[in-house]
Amino acid sequence: MIQIDRRVFTLHTRNTTYQMKADGHHVLLHTYYGPRVSGEDLSYLIQYADRGFSPNPQEAGDDRTYSLDTLPQEYSTCGGGDFRLPSIEFERPDGSLTADLRYAGHELRKGKYGLPGLPALWGGDEWETLVVFMEDAAARMRVELYYGVLERHDLITRAVRVVNRGETAVRLRRCASMCLDFQGGDFDFITFDGCHTLERNLNRAPLRPGVQSVESIRGMSSHHHNPFVILCGQNADEDHGLCYGAALVYSGNFLAAAERTQLEHNRLLLGINPYHFCWTLEPGDSFTAPEAAMVCSPNGFGEMSRQYHRAIRENLIHDPLQGRDRPVLINNWEATEADFDGEKLLEIARAAAPLGMDLFVMDDGWFGRRDNDASSLGDWYVNEKKLPGGLEALVPRIRALGMSFGIWIEPEMVNEDSDLYRAHPDWTLGVPGRPRTRGRSQLALDFSRREVRDHVYASIKKVLDGADISYVKWDMNRSLTDVWSAALPSDRQGEVFHRCVLGVYEMLDRLRGDYPRMLIESCAGGGGRFDLGMLYYTPQIWCSDNTDAIDRLAIQYGTSFCYPVSAMGSHVSAVPNAQTGRSVPLETRGVAAMSGTFGYEMDLSLAAPEDRALIRKQTAFFKEHAGLIQNGDYYRLTGLGGPFTAWEQVSPDHREALISVVYGAARAAAPFRALRLKGLDPALRYQVNGQGSYPGDVLMRAGWPLPPLRGDYPAVQLYLQAL
Repeated sequence: MIQIDRRVFTLHTRNTTYQMKADGHHVLLHTYYGPRVSGEDLSYLIQYADRGFSPNPQEAGDDRTYSLDTLPQEYSTCGGGDFRLPSIEFERPDGSLTADLRYAGHELRKGKYGLPGLPALWGGDEWETLVVFMEDAAARMRVELYYGVLERHDLITRAVRVVNRGETAVRLRRCASMCLDFQGGDFDFITFDGCHTLERNLNRAPLRPGVQSVESIRGMSSHHHNPFVILCGQNADEDHGLCYGAALVYSGNFLAAAERTQLEHNRLLLGINPYHFCWTLEPGDSFTAPEAAMVCSPNGFGEMSRQYHRAIRENLIHDPLQGRDRPVLINNWEATEADFDGEKLLEIARAAAPLGMDLFVMDDGWFGRRDNDASSLGDWYVNEKKLPGGLEALVPRIRALGMSFGIWIEPEMVNEDSDLYRAHPDWTLGVPGRPRTRGRSQLALDFSRREVRDHVYASIKKVLDGADISYVKWDMNRSLTDVWSAALPSDRQGEVFHRCVLGVYEMLDRLRGDYPRMLIESCAGGGGRFDLGMLYYTPQIWCSDNTDAIDRLAIQYGTSFCYPVSAMGSHVSAVPNAQTGRSVPLETRGVAAMSGTFGYEMDLSLAAPEDRALIRKQTAFFKEHAGLIQNGDYYRLTGLGGPFTAWEQVSPDHREALISVVYGAARAAAPFRALRLKGLDPALRYQVNGQGSYPGDVLMRAGWPLPPLRGDYPAVQLYLQAL
């Protein structure tokens, strides 16, 4: 998969090739990334010409055609003639910010590299690793570029380690995880943007001259922009065209930036946001940047998405439950919010158990003196006024109904009205002499500090050890502000954001190790931290606080471009919907939620008999087809905004498929429509919902007629099975 010849490094996956070359001046140039080609030296593609105001390095002598400003860089630098987006920036004791990296060697390793303290894709000998060493001789800085190659998924990972080999401290001000240069090409830049309750909407625009970027400075990857982006040909669609996906395996501040230059070259940069980032490297110290995962697809977005989905399920999520059927859960939040007691929870549970629910989740409000969001965060002990006898009394009664039990926690936050804050007000983030900002009456705990994490973890562990708990929902309900730590000196405050993220990872790693059979679902006000970093530790993430089935079509559509169905927490809720006021048929709410981990978030004790019968049918259908839904290949059959939205899951052997269709608002005299399917075996014949015999090639090329349905937002599902 990796070939090395005359300082030409060629990385092959099944369908793509990536190549770089160290030239005669030891500059590491990027030569190619695209559909698979032979391992020839492709540096002949690089063009040289004198461009005014593009200075030339000293080694180039009188050759004005050799400029770092016009050559495709493998890892861009700053201050030495490349005026485009820099990948790295470090400040030396003299105040200079110039970085000049040159090739200094390489290593080829079997297997996948690891990143201490950071999540990363993993695996055995199916991986190969290339490490390229770069040196700044004057600054005595070494930069190690890591490349992991997973051939069968067309995936290449990148990471960076910076080492101070000098005798004085250096301040690292910027350190991107990947840089990708293209000499030419008209690209579109696709980002996934939105806000709380409307996350990850697809936005596509031509890459124009200058820099376009999305970022987060909120201390989390955010509801507003996702750390996954796409560069693609302007003709690319689901099944055609060249596209490049880039996803950051990180959960904090990030920057994804694309630049189109004076020569119509294109550069893509992805990594930690340099905002409020400054990491001091003492002599001998090192810093490791998070991993980026790249997929190139010569055949459109659908192929790219499926490669990401497989790699995430098989080589990222580090959970023994991954790949197994997830429990169908009932969560009490939208039914009761924090206003409940043990008897009310049991009432909901007794109604849910006969309908096929496997897991009862007690959400916010069970701890301290918690009756609303202004109190008790940080006090992780059971509120026995609400739950007499504690969880030791409640959980066995839930389990006697045939369901396991789960709880909600928010470890990273604290209310000022809490025992924890009264005892340790200095454990929060806050700038001395300035008033605090608050979100949901919360302050953020300083998770960069070991003693803070140890205290919170010990409190939560005591709860988990005291009852038979099989599920935890880990929430985070505010952005980070007033980011200053009492535990660090003034010249290291630029490390706090990143250290807080590392603290979250460290605590999740402990939780994962102490409770390996416990299902953990991540949440950050819904989808505010939906990223590959969290998926390493938690196999599913609450996709959005918006449970409206029609809004969820758009949210789950955008999410699917990188993230698999098995990662999307999705529930059926009551109508009119709490977020939108819209009423959608129960059948449709079930179809939308089945494109996720599936569960219910409503008071089932109030459900009408006909609704209870339908819910029982939905849970049985989901369980029957859970393996196909969670682990099948995913196809987007339509975009958004048309008369209906459709998607499909196909088993790896192509013998089963589930097609889901949700119609829009009703209209008179609606035209007849046929839906062309994907991913089937053209040589096989299929039954549709147990009827008939239809050739796979006909279903894909001619389609299947959709039934005319009446009313607003009806839905239909088709189950195909090969004969």
